Amino acid sequence: MKKLKSFLVGVVLFLVVAAGIAAWLWLPWPFLLGLALLLGLWMVLTRRGRQARSVTGIGVSTLPGRLGASSVVVIGIAGVVAVLVAMLAMAEGYRETLRKSGSEDTAIVMRGASAAEVMSTLDNASVRAVEQTPGVARDAQGRAIASAELVVAANLPIKGGAPDEDGSVQLRGVGPQAWAVRPGVEIVEGQRFGTGKREIVVGTGAQRQFAGLDVGKQIRLGSQTWMVTGVFHSGDAMDSEIWGDADVVATTYRRGSTRSSVTARLESPGAFKQFKAALAADPRLDVDTSTTLEYFSKQSEGMTKVIRIIGIVVGAIMAIGAVFGALNTMFATVATRAREIATLRALGFRSVPVVVAVMLETMLLALLGGVLGGALAWIVFNGYTASTIAGGVGQLTFAFKVSPEVLWTGLKWALAIGFVGGLFPALRAATQPVTTALRDA
Repeated sequence: MKKLKSFLVGVVLFLVVAAGIAAWLWLPWPFLLGLALLLGLWMVLTRRGRQARSVTGIGVSTLPGRLGASSVVVIGIAGVVAVLVAMLAMAEGYRETLRKSGSEDTAIVMRGASAAEVMSTLDNASVRAVEQTPGVARDAQGRAIASAELVVAANLPIKGGAPDEDGSVQLRGVGPQAWAVRPGVEIVEGQRFGTGKREIVVGTGAQRQFAGLDVGKQIRLGSQTWMVTGVFHSGDAMDSEIWGDADVVATTYRRGSTRSSVTARLESPGAFKQFKAALAADPRLDVDTSTTLEYFSKQSEGMTKVIRIIGIVVGAIMAIGAVFGALNTMFATVATRAREIATLRALGFRSVPVVVAVMLETMLLALLGGVLGGALAWIVFNGYTASTIAGGVGQLTFAFKVSPEVLWTGLKWALAIGFVGGLFPALRAATQPVTTALRDA
């Protein structure tokens, strides 16, 4: 019966700790800051709180003498946080790159039920109908600022790869209005491609990723040879693309007069509802319409979730090892300080202050590890360039982004590891009989 009771108590304690950790990881920072303030007030205004503060001060003062054991906790947690932050920074950088590709004052129109541009086909009549829809902005000559574009996949040799190793790049066929629709795209080397010619301009990300994309070089796309006339930069997903004349791209890839999508600049963000409603009401059209911000945000969701899940799984596996390291260290610490803790309890210090003190000491070490791991990840990975598949076609080049939110998540994980690693040694220190502790010490 006694063993069953102990087992049930252990199960309940495990569930409570698991629920508490889950809440800690998901609650917003203002709530957690409030908890920290309440703990601080308790340690200042109450008798037991002042006792916990005194015991904590004693424990912290002995840390230099336990530098080796304490370093195990700090370094272990730093490793967990560094890996976790790096993975989350990858997801954040990927998401941010795609989000920057869109805005609320531009809209993209594709064939109905198309998940991405490469899966969409619009005939010439649909393109003309979209360009004439109310809400589309006009230039000084009265022309619709709308770009009918064709998106296809092309293979190019990867820079630094094996001679026969090719990667997929997104080739976008555009017209003159593409530059007006995306004013943030600028030529940084060479010049734009010529209308009606087999010439291309390449994004800075594509140029870093693939071989042979220097200005003046010739490359093979489809069954034709193309001349690289310029390099452009946009600071978003377009940097990973190659642009050429839409009619020439369509001829090369046998797409006739069809296009993948139409991207239009709107008169204002508020004009989107009118624009979308007009397209939906046109019986000639079967299209899906969204702002480019919404479209690119959706494109990032799947990959972002995958990267986050991988990061959390890897981080959780490493965290288990860090927890055991913290448990071993803190159990050893409690054992070496058993006489000291028993003496304090004999003098009137209650169990709660002892528990709090031991846990605060562990969480201080965890905080140091979290800061170290976050700083290491920021130094190594912030701005680091990587590439992956985006939108089902083409390799997207993006930079890791170690944002404050990502660092905060890493710190919360560090403190959660410290909490679990210090809880059970703290409970042992507080519940061990005083006479036993004094006799065995």
